[in-house]
Amino acid sequence: MGGVQIRNFDFNELMNFVAGTNGDVFLKTAEGDVLNLKSQLTRLLVLSGTLGQGVIKEATVVCDDAQDESRLFRLNLYRE
Repeated sequence: MGGVQIRNFDFNELMNFVAGTNGDVFLKTAEGDVLNLKSQLTRLLVLSGTLGQGVIKEATVVCDDAQDESRLFRLNLYRE
């Protein structure tokens, strides 16, 4: 799976999505970092470092589960 490219994505919306996923969800930053969003420590690191005003400016999100990635693609496209 190549992941879903997200831009200007609300972090809380992404965390709500992650809470309902079946598999792990990874955030790949432009700097090359890969963070497991199911980890509480990672969530704190992401909040403190890569976000401005609670919005992820640009990143790739990779889901272990194909259905999760499909749901994220639709969420990113339609914001519903």
